[in-house]
Amino acid sequence: MILKLPTAWLQLKFEKIRLLVAIAGISFAVVLMFMQLGFRTALFDSAVRLHSSLQGEIFLISPRSTALIAMMSFSKRRLYQVLALPEVEYVTPIYLGFAQWKNPQNPSYWRNIHAIGFDIKYPVFDFPGVRQNQEHLQIPDLVLFDEASRPEFGQIAAEFQRQGAITTEIDNRATGSRKITVIGLFKLGTSFGVDGNIITSHLNFLRIFSQRSQGEIDLGLIKVKPGTNINKLKKSLREYLPNDVNVLSKQELLDFEKRYWMTSTAIGFIFDLGVGMGLVVGIVFVYQILYTNVSDHLAEFATLKAIGYKHRYLLSVVFQEAIILAILGYIPGFLIASVLYKLAKTATLLPIAMENNRSLFILMLTFFMCFISGAIAMRKLKAVDPSDVF
Repeated sequence: MILKLPTAWLQLKFEKIRLLVAIAGISFAVVLMFMQLGFRTALFDSAVRLHSSLQGEIFLISPRSTALIAMMSFSKRRLYQVLALPEVEYVTPIYLGFAQWKNPQNPSYWRNIHAIGFDIKYPVFDFPGVRQNQEHLQIPDLVLFDEASRPEFGQIAAEFQRQGAITTEIDNRATGSRKITVIGLFKLGTSFGVDGNIITSHLNFLRIFSQRSQGEIDLGLIKVKPGTNINKLKKSLREYLPNDVNVLSKQELLDFEKRYWMTSTAIGFIFDLGVGMGLVVGIVFVYQILYTNVSDHLAEFATLKAIGYKHRYLLSVVFQEAIILAILGYIPGFLIASVLYKLAKTATLLPIAMENNRSLFILMLTFFMCFISGAIAMRKLKAVDPSDVF
């Protein structure tokens, strides 16, 4: 097989412009697939960063909740009922909501920000900057700002590093605006549904959202004692609690969020469709190149058959051309996608990065794309007849 390789390569490079066009077309398809899968993964990873940071093993949510951006409240009494089980170490409520944030550098500009309230007596999050500052949040109207938020909220991180505390306003749209002060930074990041975040104590959260009742929470965190069988405890809680709350493990909470973006919105489907379109475009493009190449060298193929080469050798030449095109098209596509990933991460602040598993998967798709094209183009070889030459 290796000894026959030069035949396929010589045929491909005979028309250098055509070869360059083929490489460009395959690279385009590779880049398209890389970008679609990269954004799809970034969608899921960014959607569950908050969930991943939670320092608990079991969680309570309302059955009416659909995602982080659409959480419904339930009674805090359900969370405290959990303390009746001896395996539970402690429980703590988490409050979630959206409010309008005033850009302190541009007071006329307001933008939706995601607010998170928690009981600062417990280590709820493992974000850098939260634990160092959470004791300060017991003072009224103090918050921590997500330094990975979009720049439309203002140059908060830079100004905080330069001058310390920053005062601005936040408006919950129900009871009017309220002055708050940023006294620290943490790092969470944006997602497709959230452009920026603030964290504060649950009491400060209720001061901002004064229309909210302290007894109505959005997420209940349950910390269990070491050595506890999580699945057994989860089953006990489901039997013990009424059906007005859902009991989820941490992995189930992550899956709950991912499932929303995958099945309940058009975004997941669009990215999957984009990968499929890239694959189809690549197949069509490579087929045109291979078909034209076979057609232009039909006489040469007929000559090889006339002097004794088997039909399977002719097929192997076309398959080798497909392999060469796949490799030559994948390499620049991979490099271009790596650069675009960095640009996209800078522009969107989404966690998009090149991963080994994705690189290997796209390489396999590229080979598959070229093999399918080669298989279709080989039908032209059926027309090869040595009598056409003589």
